[in-house]
Amino acid sequence: MNKQIAITVLLLIISIMLFSLTNIDFIVQDAFYNQQSQNWILNRDLEPYKFIFYDGIKELLILVAFSFLIFLIFLKKNHTLQVYRKGIIVVILSAIFVPLSVGGLKKVTNMPCPKNEVHYGGVYPSTKVWESYPKAFNQSSIQCFPAGHASGGFALLSLFFLFKSKRNKIITIMGALLVGWSMGFYKMLIGDHFLSHTFITMILAWLIVLIIKNIY
Repeated sequence: MNKQIAITVLLLIISIMLFSLTNIDFIVQDAFYNQQSQNWILNRDLEPYKFIFYDGIKELLILVAFSFLIFLIFLKKNHTLQVYRKGIIVVILSAIFVPLSVGGLKKVTNMPCPKNEVHYGGVYPSTKVWESYPKAFNQSSIQCFPAGHASGGFALLSLFFLFKSKRNKIITIMGALLVGWSMGFYKMLIGDHFLSHTFITMILAWLIVLIIKNIY
């Protein structure tokens, strides 16, 4: 487990450097923005996309985490539940701490969303995560990095430690990635996040899940 944590930390550092020192984010994001009309490819208020990929999916993830908690509390003497007890606790803790950790980082990174950057009609200059804004730039703090919305979906990566068989582990990983990237891709289409925001959140989520599993 310690080896997996070390590898994930290394991957996180490499990912941050890669996205910071290349134009990958802008190359990808330009495909979702019409420079002539200055509009994103998808309107943030357009339904049913807003419900499916934002409001609805958030409520569903909360319901899933709450259901696991209910099972853990009221069925604690159930033999089948005892077999999966440790995995369920990892899932519940991940559902809490992955979004909380990502949300905490968003408050200190002070990174803009695509829609806020000058390149897409905003006022914020492009900046790397370790850089400060120019002294002449006087704007309030902004919280767009990492991707908070997708963190709830990527917290489902913790289901990997719930199931026993290799087949079920693969299915849960693929399912968690599908949910997380669906949420992240939606936010990219409406100009709320770059590709790096979602990718870094995915790596962070897995790192937090590994740490929780290691501690527990």
